[in-house]
Amino acid sequence: MWERVVQDGRGALWLVCACYLMVVYITSRGLIGAPRYRLFQARVHDCRARAAVLAATISADSTVGSAARSAALKATTERLDAFEVGGQVVWRLLPQRAVIAIPLSKLAAAWRALHHAETQLLRLEDPEEIALRSQALRLRLASDPDPVNHSLGTELAAHAGDAPAERALLIAATEDLHRQEDDDFEREYEHQRIALWLALTGIGAVLLLGFALDHRLSMLLGGLGGFLSPLIGVMRSQRPTSWGVLVLAPVGGALAAPGGLLLVRMLADPELNLLGQVFLHNSWGAPAQPISLAVALLFGFSGTLFSRLALAATGQLVPTAGRAARTGPPRRP
Repeated sequence: MWERVVQDGRGALWLVCACYLMVVYITSRGLIGAPRYRLFQARVHDCRARAAVLAATISADSTVGSAARSAALKATTERLDAFEVGGQVVWRLLPQRAVIAIPLSKLAAAWRALHHAETQLLRLEDPEEIALRSQALRLRLASDPDPVNHSLGTELAAHAGDAPAERALLIAATEDLHRQEDDDFEREYEHQRIALWLALTGIGAVLLLGFALDHRLSMLLGGLGGFLSPLIGVMRSQRPTSWGVLVLAPVGGALAAPGGLLLVRMLADPELNLLGQVFLHNSWGAPAQPISLAVALLFGFSGTLFSRLALAATGQLVPTAGRAARTGPPRRP
C-alpha cells in the first residue's frame, strides 16, 4: 500500500491542489464576503424604510422646498433600487438565495455608494430625527478610544440645539466615520486579494516542483504540517487568526518541505557534518523514507525551523566567500 501511495503521488498532488484551490476560492468569495454582504442587505432595507417615512413626510409638506426634497429623495431611492439589480454587487453561482461568490471589489464599491445614500438621507431628515441621530452618535463617540473620534463627539455636544450647525456636524462626522470604515475594509480586502494571489502562484509552484523534483509525497506532508500549524495555534490560544495566514500556511509548508530537505542534506554532508549521518541518507536523496517524510512534516509545521537552518547554511557559506574574496585569484609566475 505504501508503494502504491508513492507511485500515485502525481495524481494525489493534482487532486489536493485542485481541491485546495477550490476551497480557497469559495472561502474568499463566499465565507468572507457573505457576512459583509448580509450586513449590506440589512442596511439597504433600513435605508428603504427611512426613505418611505421621508416620502410620506414630504408628501404632506406644502412648503417651497418640498419639491427639491422630493426630487433628492427620488434620486436616492433610485440609487437604492440599483443595488437589487443582478450583477451590481453579487454574482451568484447558484440561483436564488445561495450566495457563495461575492467579488470583494464590487462589495467595497457598493458600501461606498450605500454610505453616500445614507448621507443624502440625513440631509432630508426632520430636525427632530437629526437631534435623535446626533445624540446616538455622541453616545457612540464618547466611548471611542480614538481621540479624533472622541473630539468629534465633543464638538457635536457643543452645538446641540442649533439645528443647522448640528445637522452639518452630524453629516460631516458621519461621512468621516464612513470613510474610515470603507478604508479599513478595502485595506482588508486588498490583503485578502494578495493572499489569494500568493496562494494561486504557490499552488502552481507546488505542482511544478512536485513533478520536476519528484518530491510529491514530501510536499503533501509539508502542506499537512502547514495546515496543522495555525490549527493548533488557534486551539491553544482560543483566538482567531488572519485569513491570509490560514490560506498561505499549507502552501508555504508544501514549498518549505523540499527546500528544508535540501538544507538538511547540505548540512549533513561529510564536508560540513553538522547534522550527522542519519540525515545524510534520509533527506534530499531519499524523500520517501519515513525520517525524510517526518522532517518534511516538521518543516511544513514550523517556519522557524526552516529559517534557522537557512541561517545555519548561510553561516557556512559566508566565511568561505569572504576568504575567497580576500585571497583573490592565484598570481601567475
